[in-house]
Amino acid sequence: MKAVTLILAAFVTFASLPAHSETVVPLNPSSAEDELPSLAPMLRKVIPAVTSIAVQGTMEAGVNPLFSDPFFRQFFDLPDNPPPTPRPFAAAGSGVIIDAAEGHLLTNDHVIRNADRITVGLNDGRQFEAELIGTDPETDVAVLKIPATDLTTITIGTSADLEVGDYVVAVGNPFGLQQTVTSGIVSALGRTGLGIEGYEDFIQIDASINPGNSGGALVDLNGELVGINTAIVGPTGANVGIGFAIPIDMALDVAAQLIQHGEMNRGRIGVQFQELTPELAAVFGAQGRTGALISDVVDGSPADRAGLRSGDIVVSLDGEPLERSSELRTRVGLLRVGTTIDLGILRDGKEMSVSIALGAPESETDTTAPAEPASEALPEGLKLSPSPDGRGLVIESVAPDSPAAAAGLVAGDVIVSANQKDVATLDDFKSAIDARKGPVLLFVEREGNGRFVLIG
Repeated sequence: MKAVTLILAAFVTFASLPAHSETVVPLNPSSAEDELPSLAPMLRKVIPAVTSIAVQGTMEAGVNPLFSDPFFRQFFDLPDNPPPTPRPFAAAGSGVIIDAAEGHLLTNDHVIRNADRITVGLNDGRQFEAELIGTDPETDVAVLKIPATDLTTITIGTSADLEVGDYVVAVGNPFGLQQTVTSGIVSALGRTGLGIEGYEDFIQIDASINPGNSGGALVDLNGELVGINTAIVGPTGANVGIGFAIPIDMALDVAAQLIQHGEMNRGRIGVQFQELTPELAAVFGAQGRTGALISDVVDGSPADRAGLRSGDIVVSLDGEPLERSSELRTRVGLLRVGTTIDLGILRDGKEMSVSIALGAPESETDTTAPAEPASEALPEGLKLSPSPDGRGLVIESVAPDSPAAAAGLVAGDVIVSANQKDVATLDDFKSAIDARKGPVLLFVEREGNGRFVLIG
């Protein structure tokens, strides 16, 4: 588990009674009608499908900083480049049986990473050494297989139907306390940008999860699997009521490829894109629309061959609308090379459809051209000079408290276009800015990544 904490989870009852009900509920119910609400009947079906996972392995130990000191190495006659020392480790987590006939389990990649031996413990006390079928660090999903009979498959649900406020239950083995159950609600959906995984679309929950819960089941009140518990946010390494689970729809898409091919072979479009903010939507004639704004297209990529351009807005994928730019990356990242997708595109206010066969994009070819030594400070707070490769203008400095600084521009950024006109010289830049009143739309590259920026 990544950064986690131990707190007691409050028990939630799900009955709905009037605020001033006169109904008397007996302490010792004597009939089915008098029984208090309980999760127990649902959990009796779920718990046998949730396993414990014990991992043993070796990993390289960190090198003591003293070994980096030349004087220390010379004094003790130590080698200049001491080899890393492997050390044994043990870890624990949880898993969920998704196919009893095949013995397949879902868990997290970080639970079994660097493992030499993986042992799966069942609810009935049996233990089996597991085979690693495949793992995908980008989504933190792994599939195991155990040679066991009489297994219980969890009922598979869908994360697509979850809503904020839905009750959910987490089942796992926190701190080695097997078959621990906590409950809560869905706090948020579609959480991205957390830096936990390469492809993120997390379900945020407030059910208490802790070290050892990783890879365990997140179920709804019907006992259907809707997520795989993965991580928490906790500044002290403790649970503070913010946990994250991988949506089961994503986890199963990854698992299907791992089971069939043993690895993920992700397709690529070959574009860089960014969030379509309301301000950018207004500039591109897409007020009120959502989607992903294409900031750059890689030369020779599938997107390039399909005719996509910088400034196009992707509003749908295979007929499904895109609410956020992260959805495009995540959904495409679950598809294999060679898969054909249909993108709904908004270009200059007009809608169009483009079909693309996913593949690995080719790298752009660098060109060089003599640089012009001239540079000039501009009213926007920028001091610019032509780029050495002839493609754009390099920002030499940004004046503090200027419109450019407020837009997040920094020295070293390269302005490729202004108001959707390519700029290779200072005269190009001035002409592009003078030709239009209002905010200035720049296309800026930083460390090989491009994005649109509004100034003013």
